[in-house]
Amino acid sequence: MEFTEQHIEQLYRFTRQHYVEHYDVQTELVDHLANDIEQILENQPNLTFEQARDASFKKFGVFGFMNVVEEKQKQMGKQYFKLIFSFVQEWFQLPKLILTIGIFYIFFLLLDFSFAYYVFTAVYLVVFAVEIFMMYLKKRKYNKKIEVTGKRWMFEDIIISQGYGNVAFFSYYLLYFIAPEQTTDITVYGKIFVALATSLAVIIGYITMVVIPNRSEELLEKQYPEYKLSKV
Repeated sequence: MEFTEQHIEQLYRFTRQHYVEHYDVQTELVDHLANDIEQILENQPNLTFEQARDASFKKFGVFGFMNVVEEKQKQMGKQYFKLIFSFVQEWFQLPKLILTIGIFYIFFLLLDFSFAYYVFTAVYLVVFAVEIFMMYLKKRKYNKKIEVTGKRWMFEDIIISQGYGNVAFFSYYLLYFIAPEQTTDITVYGKIFVALATSLAVIIGYITMVVIPNRSEELLEKQYPEYKLSKV
């Protein structure tokens, strides 16, 4: 049986009907289904396209495409954190290493002052507020883009949504630092930890909210060769 554009579009629609939202995952599934349907029809030529499609779908089990989607999310999530790690590594190499040490040293010195509590709290609150605002703008821009293109890409979704995880990261350390027992009689090791945690929080916040989003087009084109062709 020769597949037509209508058949392919029907398979895309079929994946969407079964809760596969991302175009890249839909494409992988459509390719798999098309090959399997072709094999089924060769062995059972009396079946219709729809019957062969349903027979192929049954092979995915009770949960249908959900296992495939979850596995893809895990894969993309690992890839995203590897990306963050690679960017963080750059901050521990020259010339950024000098800036990293400078940031750490400033935070470390601030802990000797009585007003350190207020400075660190202000730093976290400002960064937290900026992240919330930037996430709002990026999410709104992203939703408009989806309306125009009609396509969602899983890696792009992760780049946008992981900002929420970073806000949680900031919130945790904010609450940790402002706890009274953490701001009185702090040891040298405690100072090192707080200064290092704050430095990393600022660097990771900058990477996840500025560096990666600004390079998202480049990263997505590298991840998906067809992404550039799909842009309006």
